[in-house]
Amino acid sequence: MRIEPGRLKAFLLDAGLVAKDRFESALKRAEKTNQDVGDVLVSEGLLNKEELIKLQAYILGIPFVDLKKEIVPREILSIIPEPIAKKHNIVPFKKNGKDLEVAMLDPEDLRTIEFIKKKADLRILPRLTTPDSIKNILMQYQKTLEAEFGEIIKKEAEGISHIPEELTEEKKELEKIAQELPTIKIVDTLIKHAVLGRASDIHIEPTEKEVVVRYRIDGVLHDAMTLPRQVSSGIVARIKVLSNLKLDEHRLPQDGRFKIETEEFKYSIRVSILPVFDGEKIVMRLLSETAKAFSLEELGISGRALELIHDNLKKSVGMILVTGPTGSGKTTTLYSMMEILNQPGVNISTVEDPIEYRMPRINQTQVNSKIGLTFASGLRSLLRQDPNIVMVGEIRDDETAGLAINAALTGHLVLSTLHTNNAAGSLPRLIDMKAEPFLISSTLSIILAQRLVKRLCQEKEKYFLKDHDLKDIAKYCDLQKILKILKEEKIVKPKQTLKDVPFFRPKAGRTCPDGYKGRVGIYELLPVTETIKQLIVQRATSDQIQERAISEGMVTMIEDGFIKAAQGVTSIEEVLRVIIE
Repeated sequence: MRIEPGRLKAFLLDAGLVAKDRFESALKRAEKTNQDVGDVLVSEGLLNKEELIKLQAYILGIPFVDLKKEIVPREILSIIPEPIAKKHNIVPFKKNGKDLEVAMLDPEDLRTIEFIKKKADLRILPRLTTPDSIKNILMQYQKTLEAEFGEIIKKEAEGISHIPEELTEEKKELEKIAQELPTIKIVDTLIKHAVLGRASDIHIEPTEKEVVVRYRIDGVLHDAMTLPRQVSSGIVARIKVLSNLKLDEHRLPQDGRFKIETEEFKYSIRVSILPVFDGEKIVMRLLSETAKAFSLEELGISGRALELIHDNLKKSVGMILVTGPTGSGKTTTLYSMMEILNQPGVNISTVEDPIEYRMPRINQTQVNSKIGLTFASGLRSLLRQDPNIVMVGEIRDDETAGLAINAALTGHLVLSTLHTNNAAGSLPRLIDMKAEPFLISSTLSIILAQRLVKRLCQEKEKYFLKDHDLKDIAKYCDLQKILKILKEEKIVKPKQTLKDVPFFRPKAGRTCPDGYKGRVGIYELLPVTETIKQLIVQRATSDQIQERAISEGMVTMIEDGFIKAAQGVTSIEEVLRVIIE
């Protein structure tokens, strides 16, 4: 929707919102690029998008509505069908008698307004809103899992249940079930709701009498749905067909993958099928193919740790390790580092299992143990491809550890991950893998250990620590050190104590049922200094290395977590849950 530039200029100048010369400059750029001047003002930071829309509403004399947190009853949503709402960016939100208020991005779309007026037999009152508001209401068109599955199972599941149980072992019958409409709808709906719910994994677990579906959201599994037992074989068959797996194999585990693509999303789905007592359990990992790499700052890395990472990424040789348990975000951190390193002047090659995100200009190799392509053999081959930077998805065995260290010795920058509980634990672990201590000390530059904690929503409950709280926290970290860091970061004033710092607890709301949304990392970064190198050569224990690193100023993961809690990013309870458990 375009506003005549003269009207917009007069209003902005009269209100003193934009200087005349800045507006004229934006207008020239708009004419040159055939853009709306309002969009140019937004792109140049002179206005934000919502301010522009509010101005447009004021100039046109159309009410503005903010629906970002609005919940619309289903009977009102049903007045405008979802396809029309999506295509024309128009959503109903309030009905009073024969009057229907609709939110739009373009209230001058008279053709759409007239169409809805005739269809609904109501008087349409257009309102101007933001794209985020439209998106929030469009999301509400998605039925709840219970309602949607209830309809599918009630109306169509007879097509599955009529097949005798003894025939479901036969490959032809399984193929038949997998192609039936009810089965397809159930699997498609499971995946769709997982994507909309920001789930990273779908667990489909057969029991004696039913099938339990759970989603992992922000690292925690939640029950999503319980389905009748008779649909189990159909779901398994459908997912095997999509993943190109053996339909009639029920005794051995199988792994595969497939892709789904709609107008809203594009995902690669990694499938693992495991025989259990009551059938076959399925776990599907959802990997977005449109997701972009986060910056290190967005991941939650800051301060000295951020500086050290950037300094070591500038080196042409050496090894950078990221450690932590499964699901702690190690691979995402490596991708963020590669995004920084991905320049035209270098050749970056990777060996991964799986390739979670496709990155342009990076040569990514997928491990395939069935044909003998392991981390070790893949690394050995890619080193003949003249790489500058090598990323090994995980160091799992002695051979891979030796090859990675030799690559770092022979003029390559090597990035990899290792499964250890903290940064210091990586060094004895490498020695256990028969890596020579003097080679480790010569090649290893930094070790980053991490965990993921849930991020608090904007609405949260503020509180202050009491003496007993401080006493409990002191069992896990140095309170004076945390206070010193908070003062350096200017979160705490010079004369304040930790009792003066506001902390936050989760507060349940309509958009955040448990008070959390999304996750952020907590980190500890161990630089391999000269004194640490000496300890490695002496085969020191992880406790000895940890103690030395702390004395040299390393901020531990739990300390980084408490700092983020003081910043209102997460809660103390969440930090303790992740670190202690």
